[in-house]
Amino acid sequence: MKMDEMLSEMRDVNLNYLMLAQNMIQHDKATAVFRLGISQDVADLIEGLTPAQVLKLAGSGMLVSRFRFDDGMVLNMLTSYTKDRALAQSHAAILMAGQSVEAFA
Repeated sequence: MKMDEMLSEMRDVNLNYLMLAQNMIQHDKATAVFRLGISQDVADLIEGLTPAQVLKLAGSGMLVSRFRFDDGMVLNMLTSYTKDRALAQSHAAILMAGQSVEAFA
């Protein structure tokens, strides 16, 4: 993949993430903060971004989102459990909810 293609893909990912995040925050901020793994302050900033700011941030050349989990066990629960997928996802959500937002910053 060429650098231009990679930057274009990153811009698309960022734009989709930011638009989704703004939509989630506008509809239910408390749930969005939990599901996105962001602080209330970051949620307020994302919510207040203008369309021009969203586009500028999306094209920054860096991914604006990151994995919420650095723990292999959580990743494994979300991807590999086939016996009771709903239960595994619930356990993963509980584990992630127990981590502070600062752990993801």
